Amino acid sequence: GSGNFNISTSPVDPQTVTKASTTTALTSVPDPSVFGQAKTLTATVAAVAPGAGTPTGTVSFFDGATLLGTSSLSGGVATLSVSSLGAGSHSLTAVYNGSGNFSISTSPVDPQTVTKASTTTTASSSPNPSVFGQPVTLTATVVAVAPGSGTPTGTVTFFIGGIPQAPVTLSGGVATLTVSNLPVGTRSIRATYNGDSNFTTSTSTTSSQIVNKANSSTALTSAPDPSVFGQAKTLTATVVAAAPGAGAPTGTVSFFDGATLLGTSSLSGGVATFTTSTLAIGTHSLTAVYNGSGNFNISTSPVDPQTVTP
Repeated sequence: GSGNFNISTSPVDPQTVTKASTTTALTSVPDPSVFGQAKTLTATVAAVAPGAGTPTGTVSFFDGATLLGTSSLSGGVATLSVSSLGAGSHSLTAVYNGSGNFSISTSPVDPQTVTKASTTTTASSSPNPSVFGQPVTLTATVVAVAPGSGTPTGTVTFFIGGIPQAPVTLSGGVATLTVSNLPVGTRSIRATYNGDSNFTTSTSTTSSQIVNKANSSTALTSAPDPSVFGQAKTLTATVVAAAPGAGAPTGTVSFFDGATLLGTSSLSGGVATFTTSTLAIGTHSLTAVYNGSGNFNISTSPVDPQTVTP
């Protein structure tokens, strides 16, 4: 009102305010990336004119139909760091979930390329040196090369003297193979990681495994004992590998009466026998000498006393 006019009120004029439309834009860096490398996804949500203001709420990030995670907006921007995308091409999108004042919107697809991560493989053998027949454990360790990360899976092939062995499955990035049939000498050892869907192949440097002859142990028995002059006596030598060596020694055993050679016999299943009836009356100090082989060292039995009576 005024000094000349009374107060009056208009009829109600209904005004409807709807949610403002939004646009969502998505970027991902680095692109391309390697498997296991952290990638930052950034969604920017803005009001569409004639709407205005800064949208609030959350944004959900997707790889195709798979939800990667949800982050809150701050100043219209939401970010998510991921390192779980497998090697290959990915169709990333960001979905703004709306709020009391702003409507939902989805970004255009942002293609992200993830390549396989490089790897390094190291190989070792233990014990080194070893002896013939002793178990030797070959170990290969496969790790991702930065900026890649994660634990490689799949198989490793060990090469012994250039000969590939049956592939061994990795567990926690480590593969082991135990062998006990390495021949005496020096053998080259290397390992090749065969790769998987996320990691590239790699080959270790070559190392040397030294295998020495195993020690042996020889035992001698003679029967009958005592014997009489002219009676046939059977001398039996048993030769076995000395731990940690293993296997059945081959070759020959020489039988002695003191320093006198009585004869030589071949081993069969680690046993050699010799029969003699020429021992003179008296006490004899019998020994058996294993003459060694390509895989086993020489060994001499303890003295086996033999008594010959008239």
